[in-house]
Amino acid sequence: MAADSSPLLLKKVYYENCPGCKQDKRNETHTGTPYKEFFYIWLVTLCSTLPIQSLFPFLYFMIRDLHIAKQEEDIGFYAGFVGSAYMFGRALSSVFWGMVADKYGRKPVIVISILSVIIFNSLFGLSTSYWMAITTRALLGFLCGILGPIKAYASEVCRKEHQALGLSLVSSSRGIGLIVGPAIGGFLAQPAEKYPDLFSEKSLFGRFPYFLPCLCISIFAVGAFIACFWLPETLHMHPNELRDRSIESLEASLSGPKFKENDKLSGETKSVSKKHLLTNWTLMSAIIVYCVFSLHEMAYSEIFSLWAVSSKRYGGLSFSSEDVGEVLAISGFSLLLYQIFLYPPVAKCLGPIASIRLAAVLTIPLLASYPFMAELSGFTLQLVVNIASFLKNVFSVTIITGCNILQNNAVPQDQRGAANGISITAMSIFKAAAPAGGGALFSWAQKRQKASVLPGDHMVFFVLNVVGLFALLLTCKQFLTKPAF
Repeated sequence: MAADSSPLLLKKVYYENCPGCKQDKRNETHTGTPYKEFFYIWLVTLCSTLPIQSLFPFLYFMIRDLHIAKQEEDIGFYAGFVGSAYMFGRALSSVFWGMVADKYGRKPVIVISILSVIIFNSLFGLSTSYWMAITTRALLGFLCGILGPIKAYASEVCRKEHQALGLSLVSSSRGIGLIVGPAIGGFLAQPAEKYPDLFSEKSLFGRFPYFLPCLCISIFAVGAFIACFWLPETLHMHPNELRDRSIESLEASLSGPKFKENDKLSGETKSVSKKHLLTNWTLMSAIIVYCVFSLHEMAYSEIFSLWAVSSKRYGGLSFSSEDVGEVLAISGFSLLLYQIFLYPPVAKCLGPIASIRLAAVLTIPLLASYPFMAELSGFTLQLVVNIASFLKNVFSVTIITGCNILQNNAVPQDQRGAANGISITAMSIFKAAAPAGGGALFSWAQKRQKASVLPGDHMVFFVLNVVGLFALLLTCKQFLTKPAF
């Protein structure tokens, strides 16, 4: 009878100078929630997220002032390339940074990512040409490889029962950053025009009208960079393994290397083969589900703003940009409270897969109700939209966090960086396509107000529900399997 390879039967061996072993010992002795480490994780994640969408409120004016477009109608065309440069750079480097995190540790990648925000986000604000703007954004995305390693880090810096909270804080920090970032860009861009009493046309911020929001984010990143020094490393670096941590062995993590474990009962050392990441169906199925839900989430984010500011005669809400910002700000704050106090017990009670399914099911009737909100007005409209936006974001975060837990538990620790790198690369591609598809869908729907079947925005939210239903079907046990780690 073969010896049981259950983790309960494995003898835990600690190495004196291994940072991962030190963290594991700390997790064993400290049973409480590591609030300090979670705060640092929240801080550095927020710092890396703020620049992603901070440029959108002023991008149109920036492209206009760079004089790259020959006519006004071309501004949107050139702005699209600057807007997508970050995701393009991130898609190219996510796997690489994940592999670096698996070789050298999570902390070095986090530090490099924060430094890239400080340098290239500032340079973007100082751009004097179109190509400088697009290059600095692409380099920022290429060098900011924090998302994959920070998700692996959040699941390793705490005990298993706190893992859901750690990963949910990563998701909530990203969600808040995607809301606060555009607010910073909108309020602080072109300060000499908006606040002439404070900034003159001849000052630095008058000559570089888009530098102030970038500078504020970079100053915040300096604070996050300082906080990085208190982050403990979590990667295991054992003396007998350091010799093998070459680029070749790192790449071999994609082809199933072997590792040794000690059997507590027999005292024997046995070799266990790791799964090839690309043939690890537990991982790949979780990534596929994650990508489809990310496509749905990004398309919704694009469509919601367009729908809310469009005229009521076209099925919209006739909101101003300030109204939309207020709704998103309330949702962001409420989301933080949900993830701190409500999501951990929900995840503990239901588990990641069941919570994903429940959130996906509830999303369908919620989105189907959106077109009917155009019939409301005044306080009732504001209240209903805020509640709907909050619920939609709660469902999205529940789904995305559950997917993150599944991905991190689908591989052993020293493959998490590379696994998350693959996940972020695939997700970036889907998220790059979502705004274009969502915008085209919305534009087409606006032209069919008199259609007999699903007129106007009814078609938009119907298509979103079709995508959500497809993602829900992918969570069935025949497709999505439970992690083994």
